[in-house]
Amino acid sequence: MPARKRTGAEAIILAGGSGTRMGGEKQYLPLAGRPMLEWTVQAFTASGQFDNIILALGPGNLEKYGPAWEKAGIKTAPAGATRTQSLRNAFKLVGREAGLVAVHDGARPLVSAELIKACLAGAAAAGAAVPAVPLKDTVKTVSADGASFERTPPRASMMAVQTPQCYRRAVLAALLERAAEGKDYSDESQVLEELGIKAAVVPSSYRNIKVTTPEDLLIAEAFMKDEKTITSRSRTPVPRAGFGYDIHRLVEGRPLILGGIKIEHTKGLLGHSDGDVVLHAVCDALLGSISAGEIGVYFPPTDLTIMGISSVEIAAKTLEVMAAKKARIINVDITIVAEEPKLKPHYEPIRDSVARILKLDKGDVSVKAKSREGLGDIGHGEAMVCYAAVSVIK
Repeated sequence: MPARKRTGAEAIILAGGSGTRMGGEKQYLPLAGRPMLEWTVQAFTASGQFDNIILALGPGNLEKYGPAWEKAGIKTAPAGATRTQSLRNAFKLVGREAGLVAVHDGARPLVSAELIKACLAGAAAAGAAVPAVPLKDTVKTVSADGASFERTPPRASMMAVQTPQCYRRAVLAALLERAAEGKDYSDESQVLEELGIKAAVVPSSYRNIKVTTPEDLLIAEAFMKDEKTITSRSRTPVPRAGFGYDIHRLVEGRPLILGGIKIEHTKGLLGHSDGDVVLHAVCDALLGSISAGEIGVYFPPTDLTIMGISSVEIAAKTLEVMAAKKARIINVDITIVAEEPKLKPHYEPIRDSVARILKLDKGDVSVKAKSREGLGDIGHGEAMVCYAAVSVIK
């Protein structure tokens, strides 16, 4: 498969705010059934404009959610005490070859692909570009003590700025170098004025709101209830889990196949297929993780044409279904319950085989076995059970 063509642009999403006005960390508040930050990241991944996306997270969220974001292909950086420090930390991960960098608020989940593209184009032409909307309300300056109004600036010459604010890489590097250490800029583009750089104005939409108050969350929720908006956005990959179980009777005259390999024993597993209890449990777990049924849906036991089919073929079909659902396997944990034969000497060959069949690294496959201490059919050597737990990204 050919490598995806690089765009030369990278994005930084700042999501380290404490959300004191929201009573909690706003980036992870639920919005239309998902954490708000997922919508924000998804807008950038779905735009197709970026080689890399870097997410600046506070310490707690970095520890809790960072590994999952990294698994999904999103780089993470620790947020700083100020917005500017968070941006500095994230900028360290921007590739040297990146020509453009977009900086966006994690609490602006409704940004559109069209606005992202327009801001990048503006930055490519002018060095920096900032989205903005005309003011709808009259604004006034107030006295130092806040007790009285002093004057009314002309509204026509003022705009409310938003994000993503986009820059040529060299311009953003100069901006961060110029920004005063320890000073908290509410908007990094204000440093451009000190550098004598004029950012291009990119007309934006009032829909691109920043969620900072409970009222904002209600407004965003109303926007997200627009079915067209929800269904038109491609979903950000998220971790999912699956669990599988299978049992087969041990009988004489059948080969014992576990994890795709033959194990020497006086009995084998009875079944419509080769009876590979390991691959059956794993495949059911994988299909369950993506809500795609179980192996009997694809290989019904009433189909006599597949009598004796190798479970490696069942696994191959499962991988096809996973690929169609755009799901990627992260790891597989297998537990076999059997009284005989002793399976510890076969752990590594089974791991090797399962990893090869599922196209995984061996380090992502775990195999272990337990006995039933002589209890029941399994304990009497008449049956074998396998449990499988899997994690995937979809």
